[in-house]
Amino acid sequence: MPVSHALRVRTAVPRDDADLAELDRRVWSTRHAVTPRPEPPYPPFFDERHAPEDHLVAELDGRPVGYVRLGFPTPLAANAHVRQIQGLAVAEEARGRGVGRALIRAAVDEARRRGARRLTLRVLGHNAPARALYEAEGFVVEGVLPEEFLLDGAYVDDVCMGRFL
Repeated sequence: MPVSHALRVRTAVPRDDADLAELDRRVWSTRHAVTPRPEPPYPPFFDERHAPEDHLVAELDGRPVGYVRLGFPTPLAANAHVRQIQGLAVAEEARGRGVGRALIRAAVDEARRRGARRLTLRVLGHNAPARALYEAEGFVVEGVLPEEFLLDGAYVDDVCMGRFL
């Protein structure tokens, strides 16, 4: 019987906590992370600021291989029409299989479903693969914060991108 490699994107549930936390630790890199490398004891993936329903999970063969986190860029009512991608991770073994693209498209659909008019994100300037994916999915550069982060001894730009829904 052939093996199915069906990609499915769904809303996260509380039982995803351990799998997503482990995925986050495995993919950690200064290519996309500005926080220090995670060290034990590890905090839970979901917390008071990041609930399961704020995440979409990509599964291949029923196994989580990626996620995207949607949030609000600010707590202000005047900014409530905007959602922000506040994290995207794809397992190394699932890269190049359309997982990131599926997560971005699902995030666009979910933001629209939740009433957003715009979707924004921030990406490190040296993360060319992510920037290319976002651009291919309709995001445009809306601003650059030059040398915003010092990572591994090098200054890195923070690129602000967005798109209308």
